[in-house]
Amino acid sequence: MRSVLTSLLVALVVSAMGLSACGRKGPLEKPPKASASNGPVADGASPSKPNRPFILDRLLR
Repeated sequence: MRSVLTSLLVALVVSAMGLSACGRKGPLEKPPKASASNGPVADGASPSKPNRPFILDRLLR
């Protein structure tokens, strides 16, 4: 029984480490429809977004 739990734990750790590295290596890419006209507004101020709190915000402070 103990060897089964140990092998399950090892399999879980190995799969977690393997999946944590998924993604492409390299610089960030612009979205396909990004253009200069989608930048900040003409007066230099960016449009304001409503401040919606996220459940993990308390952990980041």
